[in-house]
Amino acid sequence: MRKDIKIAILDDYQNAALTFADWSSIAKTAEITVFEDHQTDENEIRNRLLPYQVISVMRERTPLSGQLLKQLPNLKLIVSTGPANNSIDMKVAADLGIMVQHTGYVNSGAPELTWGLLLAAARNIPEETTNIRQGKWQTTIGKDLSGKTIGIIGLGRIGGKVASYAKAFDMKVIAWSQNLTTQKAAEAGAAKVSKEELFTDSDFITIHVPLSEGSRGLVSGEYLNLMKPTAILINTSRGPIVNEKALIDALAEKRIAGAVLDVYDIEPMAADHPFRQLTNVTVTPHIGYVTENTYKVFYGDTVKLITEWISQ
Repeated sequence: MRKDIKIAILDDYQNAALTFADWSSIAKTAEITVFEDHQTDENEIRNRLLPYQVISVMRERTPLSGQLLKQLPNLKLIVSTGPANNSIDMKVAADLGIMVQHTGYVNSGAPELTWGLLLAAARNIPEETTNIRQGKWQTTIGKDLSGKTIGIIGLGRIGGKVASYAKAFDMKVIAWSQNLTTQKAAEAGAAKVSKEELFTDSDFITIHVPLSEGSRGLVSGEYLNLMKPTAILINTSRGPIVNEKALIDALAEKRIAGAVLDVYDIEPMAADHPFRQLTNVTVTPHIGYVTENTYKVFYGDTVKLITEWISQ
């Protein structure tokens, strides 16, 4: 059977796309190619994607700039996982007649990972796991959560969930964001404070605002210097919200106790990045949304959207 439609699935690191949804109906009329690797060179990306009418992209892993889209004359449909993707030039896509569709999302993954990472850092779980495999026993002393103060930057869908977790652990919850009101904070069980108070008073600081021009560099060296030397910074939102160089310096000089990071300025992280070497950093490879239920929604919706497009 001749298959006139070519579909590319990008950045499928775990080779999971075809296992989390039933692509069999699409495969009858389309050729599906899965790319597990991540390509950063735009010329190479153009050469790779040139034959395809449909591209499935995972969140913001591969940016689809206007310049790139203009070099893909065969492209008719982009399906992006999640409700928004700021790395797609939507205006150029519209001008070129390229349809852009978005899948649904599961909201529980990011706050669950945030809390798991916070616990891992507070109780030195990665370090103790490594040490016990090396024959050692009880080498660190963990931090208590009960009675401590957690500062939440951004008290929206994810930040509000984290606040509920913190209350369950008997923590004091304070919060700040540019548009946060006292009433909204109280509804989430938090006290609204100034940005300076949040950085000064918190034992744990966790970031839950979207990346925008207003939030880029929101956590600067100036604010990191306000943190307690015993405090831990958690970022599972977007890397550029924190000044990465300032954070590396603060960690290297041990001006703060540690950081817990799932997101970075450049992803995937370079092999020689300082975060791979610093001992007071707990790092994961942007897996806040990488869960079974989320992938079922991502790729199930992708199949549905592509099927609808084919049938038009």
